[in-house]
Amino acid sequence: MTSTGTSTSTSTSNGTGTGTGATVGASVGATAGLPGAAPPAGRTIVRLRGALDIAAAPALRERLIRVLHRGTSLLILDLSRVRSCDVSGLAVLIGTQRRARLLGGVVHLAAPSLPVAKLLRSTGLDRSFTIYPDLSGALAAQRYEPARTPPAPPMAGQRRDALPRLAAG
Repeated sequence: MTSTGTSTSTSTSNGTGTGTGATVGASVGATAGLPGAAPPAGRTIVRLRGALDIAAAPALRERLIRVLHRGTSLLILDLSRVRSCDVSGLAVLIGTQRRARLLGGVVHLAAPSLPVAKLLRSTGLDRSFTIYPDLSGALAAQRYEPARTPPAPPMAGQRRDALPRLAAG
């Protein structure tokens, strides 16, 4: 499937595309380009190429949402061939992570290219994502989500749905 800026291929081979922006190759149930290796059920690898920019963002966002709605529990985004990323690309990554969490899934980033790694680090987003130096590391890792602090249990006599009241002043 080819469109302006982004193309998606759901198979065991990488997607190819024309135009500007990122090219997306999604492999569901198999690792594109890694012979003999297959991710466990529920894992999806999406390989991104080119520029993750304002031209590619809308189509990429829609395609990643479709992948998530197919029921993947772990989405691995291979960023090794992304040559550049702008704020629109970062918004797609953040939005995809949020959507995955809402659906009970997790997003991991694998092998970010040097420009993307620098951008993630300079924006502090490297602390918001689980990032692996290579795709094989992301595949070997267990499904992991950074620990969240559970809400404090209600105090004796307090309803669970009661909200704290703010003092006027």
